Amino acid sequence: MIRIDEIWLAREPLDMRAGPDTTLARVVQSFGEARPHCAYLFANKRANRMKVLVHDGFGLWLAARRLHKGKFSWCALREGRAIALDKEQLQALVVGLPWQHAGGAATISVL
Repeated sequence: MIRIDEIWLAREPLDMRAGPDTTLARVVQSFGEARPHCAYLFANKRANRMKVLVHDGFGLWLAARRLHKGKFSWCALREGRAIALDKEQLQALVVGLPWQHAGGAATISVL
């Protein structure tokens, strides 16, 4: 089992031909460092492909996902700071659902 404590969504697109070293360089460029037990998510320009880089404390995991129909519900802004996601938001994102309304973001509180 791969332990993931933090999940970060990058706003800028990534060339999906990038391998682990190029993706790691983008993580360092975008986030400052690749911290253990963190997942870093990137999409291509069309947002129909995603890569996830995970630093497990010993090495790197690089996973790719492609949607055959539709696209991932990515952040509309291409610039700015990365976005932290929770596990429920990640689950929604990887199946193509709007993650912005899942997990902790869907909480309703009394005013």
